[in-house]
Formats: sequence, C-alpha cells, structure tokens
Amino acid sequence: MLQELFDLTGRTALVTGGSKGLGRAIALGFAEAGAHVMIAARTESQLHDAAAEIDAAGAGRVEYAVADFSDRDSSDQLAQRALELFGGVDVFVNNAGNNEPETLVEMTDDSWDRIVELNMSSGVRLASRFAAGMIERSWGRIIHMSSVMALASAGGRGAYSGTKAALIGLTRAHALELGPHNITVNCIAPGPIMTDLPMSVLTDEQKAKFAEVTAVKRWGDPVDMVGPALLLATEAGRNITGTVILADGGLICRTFD
Repeated sequence: MLQELFDLTGRTALVTGGSKGLGRAIALGFAEAGAHVMIAARTESQLHDAAAEIDAAGAGRVEYAVADFSDRDSSDQLAQRALELFGGVDVFVNNAGNNEPETLVEMTDDSWDRIVELNMSSGVRLASRFAAGMIERSWGRIIHMSSVMALASAGGRGAYSGTKAALIGLTRAHALELGPHNITVNCIAPGPIMTDLPMSVLTDEQKAKFAEVTAVKRWGDPVDMVGPALLLATEAGRNITGTVILADGGLICRTFD
C-alpha cells in the first residue's frame, strides 16, 4: 500500500532547471519512483551528465532538452518538444529560476522583464500548456518551486522575492480551477539549500548567518526536496492542493531571541 502511494510508474514528468541542484535531485527521485523523466536547462553538457545519472537510477525513459527560460520562444519550443516525445506531461515541476541581486533603484526594465519571465511567466506558460492534457486525462500534478524568500526577504532581492511570492498566489488560484479535474497545484518553498545559486551570490558571512538562523543550524541539501516533491507528485498527496510546503529548516519560524 505504501509503495503504491508513492509510485510514479507509467507517469511522465518534466522538471525545468533539471541539470543540477534541486531539479536534478527531484528528477532523480521521480525516476527511482518509476516515472519517465524529461529535464530541461540551458547547458547541454550538464543536461547530458544529469540524464545519464537519472537513466541509470530508473527504469523509465529519460530525455533532455536545452531551453532558456528567460526566452519566451524557448519555453514554447520546450512545451512542444515534451508533448511530441511523451504525448503529455503528468507531473510538471517548475524549478527554473535565478536570483540576481539588484536594488529597486538599480533595477532596469530589461533586468525586471528577464527575471519575471525566468522565475514566473515561463513556468506558468508551460503549466498552461500541460494542464490541457491533464484535464483530458483527469490526472495531473503541477509543482512550483517558490522560496522562503517569498515570505521573508532581504535588500536587493525584490525581483526574486516578488516573483516567488507570485507563484504562491498563482498556485492557489490554479488549484481552484483545476481541482475538479483531479489535478493538484502546489508550491515548495525551500530555505537555504546548498546549490550553485546561493553559493554564488552570498558571502561566507551571509552563508554562516543563514545557517545560524535556521532551527536545524545548517544548510539543506538538494536531496531534502525529493520527499516533498514525491509527496506532491504521487497519489500520496492527492488531497493536498493550493498549499505551500515550507522546507526551510525552520528559518521562517524565528522572530526575536
């Protein structure tokens, strides 16, 4: 019974930003649960390596596609490619994103448009394309990767926090629309996770501070997101929709000491 609840055998899953970090870990977990998996990101060499690892771990089909999620045409081409290869996508994980530190005064129209397209619009556009098939099959899972910074931000992170917060609002609205069709829509909001993105933009002092303010006193690992993603992608989470799973190591629960 328990194994059946977390089984993805025969399901198809697309994970954006799937060449490394959270996306790679989640795609690997889906493959181990039996899913056919497609990953998409900008760098083909990283995709090739990730696909080989995922293929070795699971019994399902594995595909990858190069896509730049700051480019609307690239997202549209990915949707078409996924539908051609698999006929439909049962589980869509909107994980692609970037955090470019920039204050309100420094921000330009071009940088704003780029981060909005990358962090929010591309994922919503892909979800829309795949939702039509999910409705026809009366089954689907849409998972947006938000962030603890949607709920508690910092200076210079306005665009990132704003787009990640928008995903939460969209999740709730789309859960209401798609719920009658046996489709769930949810968010996962990671806290400090050891991936290339935060490691590249934070100073050593900031990294130590983030670890200290969590309840667990450490940074998370990408594999820590696999459990929440599997819960939301399988029958185990069929009654969970329109919600946000905070996987932040207890960072958000802190106020003052």
